[in-house]
Amino acid sequence: MAVTGNGPLAGVRVVELAGIGPGPFAAMLLADLGADVVRVDRPGGGGLAVDPAYDITNRGKRSVLLDLKSAEGPARVLDLVERADVLVEGFRPGVAERLGVGPAECHARNPRLVYGRMTGWGQEGPLAHSAGHDIAYIAVTGALGMIGAPDQPPAVPANLVGDYAGGSLYLVIGVLAALQHARTSGVGQVVDAAIVDGTAHLTSMIHGMMAAGGWQDRRGANLLDGGCPFYGTYETSDGGYMVVGALEQQFYDTFTELLGIKDQAPARKDLARWGELREAVAARFRTRTRTQWTEVFEGTDACVAPVLSLREAPAHPHLAARGTFTDIGGIVQPAPAPRFSATPAAVPGGPALPGAHTASVARDWDVPALYELED
Repeated sequence: MAVTGNGPLAGVRVVELAGIGPGPFAAMLLADLGADVVRVDRPGGGGLAVDPAYDITNRGKRSVLLDLKSAEGPARVLDLVERADVLVEGFRPGVAERLGVGPAECHARNPRLVYGRMTGWGQEGPLAHSAGHDIAYIAVTGALGMIGAPDQPPAVPANLVGDYAGGSLYLVIGVLAALQHARTSGVGQVVDAAIVDGTAHLTSMIHGMMAAGGWQDRRGANLLDGGCPFYGTYETSDGGYMVVGALEQQFYDTFTELLGIKDQAPARKDLARWGELREAVAARFRTRTRTQWTEVFEGTDACVAPVLSLREAPAHPHLAARGTFTDIGGIVQPAPAPRFSATPAAVPGGPALPGAHTASVARDWDVPALYELED
C-alpha cells in the first residue's frame, strides 16, 4: 500500500473567512487532513483576544489580509473562490451577502464550490439574526439540561458540546459530503451548519431511550447522566477523582472485586439500592489516592480511569504511546485525528499569523492581484 503522508484531503483548496470558535476549528480540521486552507484575516484582527501565535485553531493554514469592506476586498476573495473547492464562513445570516461574497456571487465565479456556513441558530428561523454563544444553543436543544447533578444548576461543558461537536464537526461532515457530490456532479451547494441542529442531532439516542421509557427527562436519574452509581465520578483521598463506567455485568463484577466491595455490593439492577451502592463505592474510593486507585484498575476490564487535567493528559502512558498529543513550535497540543493508513495526516506548521502568506498564496493559487497587498 502506497503511503503519501500528505493527508486524505491533499489537493483540496479551502478559503476561510476569519471568525471565531467553530468556524476556525472546522477549517483547522480540514487543514489537519491535508487541505490547503487560506484564511482571509481582517486588518486589525477581531474576535477573542488570543495571541495569534498561540491560536492552535489556525495551525497548518496560510493567511492573507483583506478588508472585505474595502472596494477591492470582495473581488480578491472571489479571485480565491474561483480557484477553491470549499469556502467556510461564520458570519450572521446576510452579512456575507452584504459584503459581496455570499453564495450567489461565489457560485457565479465557481459553480462547483462547496459554500460552508457556520452559525448558532442557522440561516433561517425566528432567532437566526440574534446574537448567541454555545451555552444558549445547547440550552434550547435540551442537551445542557441533561448535564449535572439533580440538585444543582446544569453543568457547563466548556464549549465542546455546542461549538465543536454540534457545530464544527457537523460542518466538516457536511462539507465533505457536499465535496463528494460536487466532484461527481460538477455542482456545488450551500451547507447550512447550525449548532442547534447538530447538538439536537447528538441527542438522537437519548430521544429514542426516552420514547421507549428508558430515560427520565431530568438530570441525574439515568444510566448515562450520573444517576447510575457505576457510571459516574468519585473523589479520592487526595482530592482527585476517578471515573467508573462499569455498565455491563462482567465489567461490574471486575469493578466491585477490585474495589473491594464485591461481597457487600447489591445486585447491579437493584435500582432501589442504588443509593446504598453509591455510598459504598464513594466511601471505598476515599480510602486511597488517585494514583493508588489508578494502579489498581489500570489495564483491567473494570472500566475505571483517573480524571486528569489538561496539563496532565499528554503524559498519560496510553496517550503518550499513541502520540495523541504533539509539540509544535513549543506548544503542546492534540495531534490530528482520526488516523489514516494510506494518507497519514500531519501538521505542517504552527498557527498562521495574519497576513504572513500573501506572496505564497498569490503564487501557488495564481492570484496576481494579491501581490498588490504586499506593496
